[in-house]
Amino acid sequence: MKKIILSALVFTALYSCKKEGQKTDGTTVADSVSVTDHTASATGAYTSRELSPENLGKYLAQKNDTLYVTNFFATWCGPCMREIPHFKNKMEELKGKPVKFTFINLDDKSEWNTSVKTFAQENNLAKDIILLDGQKLDATFFSSNFKQWDGGSIPFTYLRKGDKTDEYLGMMTEEVLNSKVDALLK
Repeated sequence: MKKIILSALVFTALYSCKKEGQKTDGTTVADSVSVTDHTASATGAYTSRELSPENLGKYLAQKNDTLYVTNFFATWCGPCMREIPHFKNKMEELKGKPVKFTFINLDDKSEWNTSVKTFAQENNLAKDIILLDGQKLDATFFSSNFKQWDGGSIPFTYLRKGDKTDEYLGMMTEEVLNSKVDALLK
């Protein structure tokens, strides 16, 4: 019964944003965590990976000299889409530095090969997107991985470098993103 209630809560929370788009599908290995590639393009240009909640937890827990900036988003979420250009600008600025940007897509699985695919291709982010089936998330996932996020709303950004972490719930302005990234790179 708890799982049903929790699933309903997560589903409702994720759909609280305005619907604007969704898509993706696949399996491969990224940062030593097993994932599934979702290649679904006649040109082969679209490849995103699916990751289980367990493996995502391992990915989020990596402790090394790389700064990991992980953004949880959905293509139907207006605030999520408005902050993506800030992340793209920062990615370009930090190209070649020990920083890895990852976008965890929470769209419904049925959207992975439609709106998520279109979004990934239009923004040249397919290799940086991980698909996560929100139906597989439970309260343990959130409490085990985050201090403040309970999965109730998106966008959500998690930053980690070594033992230092930072969390931001809501849409990030470019100034806030720059400040948080710069603080962890010091």
